Amino acid sequence: MDQTLSAPAPARPAPRRHADDPRRGARTVRAVLALGVVGVLGMWWLSVPAGFAATPANALTSIGELAGMVGGFLVCAQILLIARVPWFERAVGLDRLVSWHRSLGASVLFLIVAHVLFLVFGGELLDKNPPWTEFVSILQNYPDMLTALVGTIAFLVVGLSSARLIRAKLSYEVWYWLHLTTYVSIFLTFLHQLSGGAHFVSAPVNRVLWIALYLGTASAVLTWRFILPTLDAWKGRMRVAAVVPESEGVSSVWLTGPHVEQLGVRAGNFLLFRFLSWGHLGTAHPYSVSAVPANGYLRITVGAIGDHSTRLPALKPGSLVFAEGPFGRFTADRASRARILLVAGGAGVGPIRALAEELARRGARPVVLYRARSAQHLALLGELQALPGVTVIPLVGRRSELGYDPLDVEPLRHLIPDLHDWEAFICGPEGMGERVESSLRALRMPKRFIHREELSMS
Repeated sequence: MDQTLSAPAPARPAPRRHADDPRRGARTVRAVLALGVVGVLGMWWLSVPAGFAATPANALTSIGELAGMVGGFLVCAQILLIARVPWFERAVGLDRLVSWHRSLGASVLFLIVAHVLFLVFGGELLDKNPPWTEFVSILQNYPDMLTALVGTIAFLVVGLSSARLIRAKLSYEVWYWLHLTTYVSIFLTFLHQLSGGAHFVSAPVNRVLWIALYLGTASAVLTWRFILPTLDAWKGRMRVAAVVPESEGVSSVWLTGPHVEQLGVRAGNFLLFRFLSWGHLGTAHPYSVSAVPANGYLRITVGAIGDHSTRLPALKPGSLVFAEGPFGRFTADRASRARILLVAGGAGVGPIRALAEELARRGARPVVLYRARSAQHLALLGELQALPGVTVIPLVGRRSELGYDPLDVEPLRHLIPDLHDWEAFICGPEGMGERVESSLRALRMPKRFIHREELSMS
């Protein structure tokens, strides 16, 4: 680190489209969810019997029923967050919706377990039975309980599969197919809510509202998760034009199709790609574009970090491809400051390369910090350096070899002393992204000017 960067600032900030404020959208969605929970509490309160807390047994049973109702609502909310409902995605962004979906999953699991335990303990106090006997009694004496048990077990398996330690050991394909069973689980547990739920059997209004909630959720999933994406994917179908090695472990896939430029893809967007080729049929994976559609071609640049991405170099030209999207808010529209820093690592160079080109086209002069463990891993470096108005600084070497992390606070301060006046876009491995964001915050860059987006749907 023997020099300080004097990055040229543009005469004016990069032009910015009027995009929805993600903070306002996030607040709105949170408010809607909170109002939904309040509505469920109201349904419970208006239909709860007068002596719901007269004895410990009654109190435990009532708490168990409330936990089940709130859990049932949050299951619908969790599904709606990733149902690709356009309003949600425009307001919040798919990456944040996926994060909220995961967070709600822990709450749903807790409420499901609480629902079962409180009902069993309440019945145990009332009937003077041991817990296991009471559990069997509930299964035998209430309608649709066996199907509810199967659905609950499936819920628990799906939830545990998303735990960090377990998820790390599962392939995306296994995780994906496990999660498809969630829809079956919801159906199985829904039946017992209507046939055995005390707050639905004797409360017709609650029953109608609950059915409307689940039918609305199912309609949203069918419409925006299956029917419309299938139609759009067929209309925008593409074929593999070429697979090009870019660096060690990184390849680009060029795609072509008659409607590729009508997809509405912008720099920084990602799509869900399903390749009709052996080893890729089972799942669709998210990949960012490294070159936006032009002259009938679109390009993605992918690092070999999993089963699906490792098999991409073996794709044959002519293979049929279906794409869903575009998704994401990691676009030039977010830029509002004159000085823009782009930080790339690994396959994250793909969206950063596309974003750098777009920002330069708009009149900005972005600076790209390109982190790689060796020169052999600097994919697309030549393209980045050839972009007019873009300054590229490779940061090469393992931390153990360098003796420091080039993305720590002091190295970044040495490179760009006035980072608090800049705006940053970061794309790369999760650990790198967290390190860069932490360093930028320490250098007094406001959080609202630090943009990251996670492609993982899991």
